[in-house]
Amino acid sequence: MVYRTTKLRVATAVAVALIAGAGPATLGQAAPAQARTPAPPVALRAPSPSPDPFRGLTADQIADKAVAATRSATSLRMAGRLTTGGQPLDVDFSVNDHKQCTGVIRLQGGVAELRQTGGLTYMKGDEKFWRASMTSQGMPAPQIEATIELLKGRWLKIAPGQAGSGDLSGVCDLKALLADLGEKKAERTGLVRGPDAEVNHTPVATVLKRKPGGETTTVSVSERGKPYILKMVKTGGTEPGSVVLSDYDKPVKVTVPPPDETVDLTKLDQRTAG
Repeated sequence: MVYRTTKLRVATAVAVALIAGAGPATLGQAAPAQARTPAPPVALRAPSPSPDPFRGLTADQIADKAVAATRSATSLRMAGRLTTGGQPLDVDFSVNDHKQCTGVIRLQGGVAELRQTGGLTYMKGDEKFWRASMTSQGMPAPQIEATIELLKGRWLKIAPGQAGSGDLSGVCDLKALLADLGEKKAERTGLVRGPDAEVNHTPVATVLKRKPGGETTTVSVSERGKPYILKMVKTGGTEPGSVVLSDYDKPVKVTVPPPDETVDLTKLDQRTAG
């Protein structure tokens, strides 16, 4: 068996796209009110009066400052709900600039944890996650059942060079993610400033990008300390979603699973083949 972790690749690619893909013009939409997401509580309300750190700047200039500050971060957390292939996807990841990360993905009713450190990736999914992932790849039913049984309560360990490692390598590379943030300068032109608000009790300035057809992207930029991007929301379009960025420059602690709770990908291939 060659297990390529297709669903995780798709999930993380979408999450990464919100941060790295194309800057403020291609970010995601807010989750439905009834959805349960792993994102930290977000409060959007009128902030207390305070001096405007962006006074005299255009919305485009505010966006430029936000992109520059966010790209300088040494770590961050991203959490929220996205849409991929018409399916809602919940993500909650913390990642630093030492290629370490830890987080959770919720997709099609399934949940998977991901940890990466020292070049090794560890994944632990529940039955729904593994079943959806392997079924989408057309894996034979007997092989799916054998794999699920072997992975119950265990972490799948993926080393560099093994199948799937390339798909996951960029997920925990903060420098690579942020290098592309807002790369297309044209995407940060024609913005307008919206009303000030708060995200997690931090006052923010909002800048908006409206596209034909009713698609609107709103980016919330911190008015306190560095002008980090704290929230990105996309309404309308085919891939709505919302992501909150927090815990900038805070340590990311990754716990390596005990050896007796892991299954090496190579051994998994051998034990479930045929």
